[in-house]
Amino acid sequence: MSRVASSKTGAGAKRLAALVIAVPALVALAACSDTDRTAEEPATPELEPVSFSEIEGWRDDNGTAETLRAFARSCERIAGMDANRDWGLAGRVEHWQGVCADLAFASDPRVYFETHFQAYRVLWGDEEDGLFTGYYEPLLHGSRTPDDHYSVPLHERPSDLVSVDLSAFSEDFKGRRVGGRIEGTRLVPYADRAAIDGGAIDDVAPTFLWVDDAVEKFFLQIQGSGQVRLEDGEVIRVGYADQNGRPYRAIGRDLIEMGELTRENVSLQTIRAWLEAHPDRAEEIMHRNASYVFFRELDELAGESGPLGAGNVPLEPGRSLAVDRKFWPMGMPVWLDTTAPYPDGEHVFRRLMVAQDTGGAIRGAIRGDVFWGAGDLAEHVAGHMKSRGRMVVLLPKAATPSG
Repeated sequence: MSRVASSKTGAGAKRLAALVIAVPALVALAACSDTDRTAEEPATPELEPVSFSEIEGWRDDNGTAETLRAFARSCERIAGMDANRDWGLAGRVEHWQGVCADLAFASDPRVYFETHFQAYRVLWGDEEDGLFTGYYEPLLHGSRTPDDHYSVPLHERPSDLVSVDLSAFSEDFKGRRVGGRIEGTRLVPYADRAAIDGGAIDDVAPTFLWVDDAVEKFFLQIQGSGQVRLEDGEVIRVGYADQNGRPYRAIGRDLIEMGELTRENVSLQTIRAWLEAHPDRAEEIMHRNASYVFFRELDELAGESGPLGAGNVPLEPGRSLAVDRKFWPMGMPVWLDTTAPYPDGEHVFRRLMVAQDTGGAIRGAIRGDVFWGAGDLAEHVAGHMKSRGRMVVLLPKAATPSG
């Protein structure tokens, strides 16, 4: 899953007119490519108030201090926002700034959330459960200069990539964006993965690191951030800089349709194993996912910090959740009731998390991607997680949910 974070478009003001002309067609393209939605689905989810005593497992979550720490990071961003900004179902920013201001007096995390928030069970039409997956921070091996061993480039954001926030043109596309480049007076789709791997953007997208494995780079792009260890032992943090605007395609689905994997055994690990076992076909399969993520070096993050999410704050392992920004704001506390696939079997997973990221494959009101951190355990759980579950969102008591 590629992560979506804010970035400068680099487009010149003199070309703005061309953008405005091109956007309606791109809006239509975005609507057609959003295959996870159907015409019968509701425009907004329904929120059903519940008491904290009704939330199964609420009193058993022993990590609310970690959740409060994650929420405090989001509050630092929320404090600088326009207080009158409307967050739809989640109220206005001023409501969030009020509860954030009271963080300084929070002594018991659970009591803080119970005192300042109202819990709402999320319903989506006739459904009350959805899909929850996981992601992690991978470790790659690389170099700042290319050679025969380190020959796979990590590109910076291209100078000619134009990012368009579609919500500026229609509320129907809140949380949606497209990418492209200017060609004459038109905004056209940006180069896809196959073209980029073929060198199509080498002159406009500098390479800042070279790694030793194309398959590992592919999964780094799906995760959206990671670490690269150099030969001298230095570890470099890399994070999402932008994306080429092409729709994300899950190649696991292709491998299932080809009869190479089954729905029961498909996972990050089995997909990687298949690609490594079929080097003559791996590139063609990876190219089916036209989406391509660009990176930047995150030298401002301490080694113990998590990677930056779309909310522009470091993620908290096991407590940060990627959600669909069409429905939910960054920084919102979310109670997740699902299961997680640990090495010794499936475990109940009920805990309070914070919406701090998003991704190209995260579509729907009851849909989430759990950030598991780094390491072998994180990779195992994230790579195998595809669990059904329910969501309860926490909104400030001063906020009245509205569509």
